[in-house]
Amino acid sequence: MIAQLITSFIASSAFSVIFNAPRRSLPQCGLVGMVSWAVYILLNGSYSTVLATFAATFVVGATSIVFARMYKTPVIIFSVSGMIPLVPGGMAYDAMRHFVENDYNVALQLAAQAFFISGAIAIGLVLAEVLNQMLRKVGSRI
Repeated sequence: MIAQLITSFIASSAFSVIFNAPRRSLPQCGLVGMVSWAVYILLNGSYSTVLATFAATFVVGATSIVFARMYKTPVIIFSVSGMIPLVPGGMAYDAMRHFVENDYNVALQLAAQAFFISGAIAIGLVLAEVLNQMLRKVGSRI
């Protein structure tokens, strides 16, 4: 598990370089990716892949909001690089490979799972932002 966490830190940091994030935010981008992968690994054993991805993405969204406030940078810098380990690229590739090989049953199963995981990523990020907005409104009223 430690090797996977180190790899996810490096992958998220490297993607931040490609994404042209500020140099001072690279360690934080890697940390967000590493935390998201840790949550995913811990939950994937006992829950479905989609639910584990949703929870990990929610953590990415919440952590990105906190880091954006702390370091006065846009949220998207941390959220995009933090969700890179969670993107089902390999699964989408396998689905397309099975389509090409005329193995449609397996291809549809993989494509549907990749679609659900992608939806869980989107919903997790949106939910984190909506809860942040709600908490800010409640906090401003108090």
